[in-house]
Amino acid sequence: MSNLKVFVLMAGLTALFGALGGFIGGQAGMMMALVFAAVMNVAMYWGSSTMVLRMYRARVVTPAEAPELYAMVDTLRRRARLPMPTVAIAPHAQPNAFATGRNPQNAVVCVTEGLLQLLSRDEVEGVVAHELAHIRNRDMLLQTVTATLAGAIGNLANFGLFFGGGDEDDNPLALLGMAILAPVAAMIVQMAISRQREFQADAVGAQISGRPHALANALRRLESGARQIPMHVAPAAAPLAMVNPLAALRGGGVARLFSTHPPTMERVLRLEAMEEQMERGGLLAA
Repeated sequence: MSNLKVFVLMAGLTALFGALGGFIGGQAGMMMALVFAAVMNVAMYWGSSTMVLRMYRARVVTPAEAPELYAMVDTLRRRARLPMPTVAIAPHAQPNAFATGRNPQNAVVCVTEGLLQLLSRDEVEGVVAHELAHIRNRDMLLQTVTATLAGAIGNLANFGLFFGGGDEDDNPLALLGMAILAPVAAMIVQMAISRQREFQADAVGAQISGRPHALANALRRLESGARQIPMHVAPAAAPLAMVNPLAALRGGGVARLFSTHPPTMERVLRLEAMEEQMERGGLLAA
């Protein structure tokens, strides 16, 4: 169901780009906006792991430096049928984790020091499995595609505000309204896609670890930690984390439309339902 929702949202984002492009820039304007956004985001895509590790001040660790964590990642990545990712630790007291990298062959799984100190082994396994699910699902690529489309819509909107539409008969008020509202709509769709990918990573991660309850418990702890223990990290890097590390800055109501993460309690309830299904089917890990 999550994949179907993502497909529908992607189709909506593409349709919005086409409609705005035809209204403001015509075919030539659409291509210029798309190329400009693609160049920027492809550059981010290729250098993502290095930039994100720097933002979190994380360091890559070897099997000798973190033998238990390294062995855990190795065991889980074998279950997920993935190449061994680079393993890193970020020096933050807040329990959290993220995955990055342009493909499974160049992936990084990073956990914070707080996560290793505050969570049980089963809970850490659940978190690592969730991040490996992001890698297996190639969410970094999807994120780049959606960012490219959303960025192209923003470029077209700016073009329309400064240079007007492609037709002299266009209504200026309609042009202004579309130029302002279209980027907002694109951002809402982009964030909705991100939330669906988190749900999907929870489900796949629970299958990899075989312990949905451990991942659910980990999410509760991470949410609580994010609210109690501040993390100083660039807002641009926050969406990659398992729970929003800037939880203290979040709002409710309309602000949830712009959230990259679904409500933690909703994620927990889905995992608990999955636990019951796996228990009935005898699929839980021993």
